[in-house]
Amino acid sequence: MPIEAARRVAWRLADPVPEGSVFVSRRTRKTRLRMGSAVRDRRLLYAQCAGLDVHARTVVACARIASAGTVTYHHRTVATTTQGLLELGDWLAAHGCTHVAMESTGVYWKPVWHMLDGQFELTLANAMHVRNVPGRKSDMKDARWLADLLAMGLIRSSFVPPAPIQELRDLTRTRKQLVREIARHTQRIQKTLEDANVKLTEAISDILGTSGRAILNALMTGETDPERLVDLTTGRLKASRAQLVEVLRGRVTAHHRFMITLHLTQIEALETAVTTILARIGDALVPFRAALNLLTTMPGLSETAAAVILAEIGDNVFRFPQRATSSRGRACARAWMKAPASGAPPARAKGPHGSKRRSYKPPGPPRVEKTATFMPSFCGSRVAGGPRRRSSPWPPRCLPTSITYSATARNSTT
Repeated sequence: MPIEAARRVAWRLADPVPEGSVFVSRRTRKTRLRMGSAVRDRRLLYAQCAGLDVHARTVVACARIASAGTVTYHHRTVATTTQGLLELGDWLAAHGCTHVAMESTGVYWKPVWHMLDGQFELTLANAMHVRNVPGRKSDMKDARWLADLLAMGLIRSSFVPPAPIQELRDLTRTRKQLVREIARHTQRIQKTLEDANVKLTEAISDILGTSGRAILNALMTGETDPERLVDLTTGRLKASRAQLVEVLRGRVTAHHRFMITLHLTQIEALETAVTTILARIGDALVPFRAALNLLTTMPGLSETAAAVILAEIGDNVFRFPQRATSSRGRACARAWMKAPASGAPPARAKGPHGSKRRSYKPPGPPRVEKTATFMPSFCGSRVAGGPRRRSSPWPPRCLPTSITYSATARNSTT
């Protein structure tokens, strides 16, 4: 019997597959054993903890209790209603759980987090980081896997901001979606005008400006005379009157007027909603006004962008580990700290992917030219300290040195 076949038979005898179950490959079983041993070899951090497998309608909980060298698991499935989550909290407290871990499954984890926050030390895990090995999986096994990882301290908790930052984040993200909807409706209006052969976008850059809205409102009421439409503009457009008359001469039908009215009404409603959200964002930023003013001192950072930054990372960056800071940010900080005393701007720090923009660089040591060593065996060259060049050099140094070669001689000998 070949050696490989003998090893395969020995492996299957050592770990047989139960009858009636799905066959699991040898690689999968090796992975399970390796990951299981990794979990067993870790030092126990939390003796009483739990893992939650969150779904839309149910939550599968697994309480892991370690005592006197033995580990016991208790499972329970509850509904995601308020009453069910209250029962889950009482059940976890009855088992003495102090730490609870759950996956960030869509938005389903949020009500569970809100109901259990304050009673236990919660950990939100990235689903990609705690993904189990493939094979026979179930909700109870996933909850037990989370409990094992949490007990050994193998879960890196995701950032969950406090309630004021969460509300600010909802407002800024909703505003972004509404602004994108306004842009989509504007593009649909442009499409309708093109269908009517009204080339308004060639003369006006913003069709939702003062002149553009006046022309659109006139088209909605049935006005199609280009001369009268031009009279509605403010007179500050770059295009001449003759150009405006030419681009406004089209074929506007009742269907076009209906579509323009529909989209323009949606845009006005969205703009009203954006104005309301901006006022709400201003109220939510009152506790963070000092941080907002500090962020707006950065060149090119408006108050809206600063509010988005606060909503995404909060007002305390020290909660993030130092290794999570981008290499480009650390390089920029070091560059400014080492700025020359002459007043010249510091060198632009390059990130991990480099930068194409030229910047000031302080004078350094004289450049050392790299010498090339030629290999007579195949007429290739290699720069000292660099990779070997595949192309043959010209003139080839492996030929006798008494013969002189030139570029013109090379071009002539074909």
